[in-house]
Amino acid sequence: MTIELVGVIGGGAWGTALAQVAASGGRETLLWAREPEVVEGVNRRHENGLFLAGIPLHHAVRATEDLGELRECDAILVVTPAQHTRAVLSGTGLRGKPLILCAKGMEEATTKLMHDVAREEQPESPIAVLSGPTFAHEVAAGLPAAVTLAVEDREVGESIRNRLARPFFRPYLSDDVIGAEIGGAVKNVLAIACGVVEGRGLGQNARAALISRGFAEMTRFGLARGARAETLAGLSGLGDLVLTCSSTSSRNFSLGKGLGEGWAAAELLADRRTVAEGAYTAPVLNRAAHEAGVDMPIVAAVCALLSGEASVDEILERLLSRPLRSEGV
Repeated sequence: MTIELVGVIGGGAWGTALAQVAASGGRETLLWAREPEVVEGVNRRHENGLFLAGIPLHHAVRATEDLGELRECDAILVVTPAQHTRAVLSGTGLRGKPLILCAKGMEEATTKLMHDVAREEQPESPIAVLSGPTFAHEVAAGLPAAVTLAVEDREVGESIRNRLARPFFRPYLSDDVIGAEIGGAVKNVLAIACGVVEGRGLGQNARAALISRGFAEMTRFGLARGARAETLAGLSGLGDLVLTCSSTSSRNFSLGKGLGEGWAAAELLADRRTVAEGAYTAPVLNRAAHEAGVDMPIVAAVCALLSGEASVDEILERLLSRPLRSEGV
């Protein structure tokens, strides 16, 4: 399989950054965006001033508002928010095209991961997942990054990898699609919790402990859903968790920081142009964990805080008063 023309569905910061990667070296890349001002900015000024201001884009990136144009592409990067992925894929007509899923989350109505959604809507398409520790502005600027590219068909995976790989952007192949997806979904929720630690001024010790215990929750849930431990300990799991839990460049961390500072979740979410996926994933993940019999107290705490069921102080008391136990439990 040879992949030449790459399409990107989603003109936000991450979709634009991936289009920049795909266009490196002058290779034509087609970016679909819903916002007319994004399409106009990319095509006329080679910039996405709405979502990725200050980053000049390669001239080989062309934007369109017509989703039908992507039917000419050899492979499609799907970079829409998780809760909109089904609707977008059901109306694309991209039969048989390799789909590389880049959203991190679980479908609210079904608790399904994105690759399950994609298989239902586009059963003839090979499905891959791209996930890892990446901030869009750094990738778009050409700073070094590494990601997991998970796909069950190795030939398809190698074709995608060879098309996207650059000296500054290194995809590592895996066949553990479930593990790559779970790492990305769970880390967004844990990043909200780490943001709360920052906003509340609880210190670096608390953040390190939260990352470690959060990774234990991620691993328990991942293994219960069929993921492999080594995937969860890799770029798309632990790697992404460490990055997202450590910087206000993370939308989820910033949301948590605001919660820790005393803002209400509704206020913070209403004032955002971009999506903090963890806020939508948290209740879905919490429900899925209960159904699987997996204990995820940090995830449950984030849900309680987002819903207004409990305050930061009440949640801290709940977590810190839990029974002491062995670390491996």
